[in-house]
Amino acid sequence: MTTIDYAKIGLKIGLEIHQQLNVGSKLFCSCQPELFKGEPEITFCRYLRPTQNELGQVDPSISFEFQKGVKFLYEANYKSACLVDMDEEPPHLLNMDALKVALAASLMMNMQPVDEVHTMRKTIIDGSNTTGFQHSSIIALDGWIKVGEKVIAMQTASLEEDAARKIGVEDDGKTIRYRIDRLGIPLIEVTTAPVIYSPLEAQQVALAIGRILRDTGKVMRGLGVIRQDLNVSISNGALIEIKGVQALELISTVIEYEIQRQFGLLSVKEELCKRGVTKDVLKPEFADVTDIFRESKAKVIRKTVDKNQKVLAVKLSGFAGILGKELVPNFRVGSELSDRAKFWGRVGGIFHTDEMPNYGITVEEVVAVRRAVGAIEGDGVVFVADSMENAYDALKAVVDRAQELLIGVPTETRVAKDDGTTRYMRPRSGAARMYPETDISVQTITDELIKEVLSNLPEPAEKKIERLMKQYLLNDKLARQIVNSECDTLFEDIIKETGVVASTVAVFLTETIKSLKRDNVAVENVNENQIKAIFAAVSLGTLTKEAIIEVFSWLTKNEKQTVQNAIEALDLEMFTEAELEIVIDQIIVTNKAIIEKNGKNTIGMLMGAVMKEVRGKATPELVNKILKQKI
Repeated sequence: MTTIDYAKIGLKIGLEIHQQLNVGSKLFCSCQPELFKGEPEITFCRYLRPTQNELGQVDPSISFEFQKGVKFLYEANYKSACLVDMDEEPPHLLNMDALKVALAASLMMNMQPVDEVHTMRKTIIDGSNTTGFQHSSIIALDGWIKVGEKVIAMQTASLEEDAARKIGVEDDGKTIRYRIDRLGIPLIEVTTAPVIYSPLEAQQVALAIGRILRDTGKVMRGLGVIRQDLNVSISNGALIEIKGVQALELISTVIEYEIQRQFGLLSVKEELCKRGVTKDVLKPEFADVTDIFRESKAKVIRKTVDKNQKVLAVKLSGFAGILGKELVPNFRVGSELSDRAKFWGRVGGIFHTDEMPNYGITVEEVVAVRRAVGAIEGDGVVFVADSMENAYDALKAVVDRAQELLIGVPTETRVAKDDGTTRYMRPRSGAARMYPETDISVQTITDELIKEVLSNLPEPAEKKIERLMKQYLLNDKLARQIVNSECDTLFEDIIKETGVVASTVAVFLTETIKSLKRDNVAVENVNENQIKAIFAAVSLGTLTKEAIIEVFSWLTKNEKQTVQNAIEALDLEMFTEAELEIVIDQIIVTNKAIIEKNGKNTIGMLMGAVMKEVRGKATPELVNKILKQKI
């Protein structure tokens, strides 16, 4: 992407950071905040419907979800879910430990706590909540943090409950499976004002907020426990909400691609205007072209026709060459239309003439389809193969999205993908999705509570870096890597419990694990207790430092095994001193002539020979000690 003057294009970015809290239980019940594997002990089904707010309004994003007409199948076990999660019992009192953590984080961001915590219902009927809404409470307002030399305004800090986990979709395409083990885990949501003006700055602000949240010592660690949502706009574009950026380093890429996408859409608008395309010529007039494909070699379409379903087509006047225009890598204008068709029409995708002939569709079939819809040179054609109802709804969504191209960039909610691109998710939400919760009592934030939280505020990151350097003799780079990682608490726990050299632990937790992850080693399969056990074995002398990586890598493939199991499986049981002396004596005999000639100068060479022979089953210190005694 070419260099862009972000100030000139009017780029504005706001962040919403969501972080799971580790406070021992869920937000409104005492269930354990942990995910379960294996078969569920409980299953039940629900249909969710729109709810009006106190003014009788229904949010457009909620209407969108309802029109999908899906059913939700929920799975649970007794340890991580209860009647509260199943919406069979009112929520219990607000988790005070979660409230204190949210207050601490808010105060660390210079926010002003509210006098009373009022819990609201935020309507969500995508199945991620059994109730059809999410509980959300504002905890503090109007703060600031400093990132570099710039002050970033913080708008709100809220306490929310996390959503259920989506597991999959049933074969009927109309039933979505969720697990409710994650539902109700406390989340803190922190929002910035739209005062961020570059992709890199957005990433730096997210890092700073994430560091403050980690500094509380009460946040969940691991994949999926923190999520960044972005609000991005440019002049002449639109405000786009981007959900679910998981990786911090992906934030700048997502924003750059969104800028590129909006520029691309604006250029499409200009081109369509030059061609004289108006909303009036983009009509939802569909032709049944099923007969054209009855003998087709296009497998996807033929499969649909053989099931007595339909192929419908629509003409998009003046759209030739537009649908194939790339907006961002591997994402075209046709992808914009396809996303709408998938959501509104429940189809697998669309075909359009800018990509034909392809997929087994012949030139003759394309000509016949164009003739059927009355397309002339310069027109584009989109066609869909599915049930009559789905195909009709899909093409209606295609025409609606095509008409929006004449406006430019429609405001909407999109979801981030792993490659940094985004896809259409739903219309943007409005205030109509919020209404008061009557089942949860108001929680007063007293002066005494604030004083209690203030007296226990955690150590800020910069001070922690200074302390780690002084207390554990780490250099600045290692100290910063530890603080910026998710292993700062684990690092200090290992040092206190085992006494292993701090730099050895720090390098492993940061550089070594990162390197293994780059090599596609499943590092997330090893838990903190197993890592502690590895260093405990080093401390006890039953494992050498040189064998740490080997044991760790083995555990990534054998999740339920212990460090001792790894040591035995890898044949890493340490030599006793007597056994080691036998090995050393043999090597001395083999190298007798060299030793007689060079004396103590051969110790380095002998060290290498012994360590190669014992393969990490003896410490270099012990080998060196015995060699010095014998030479």
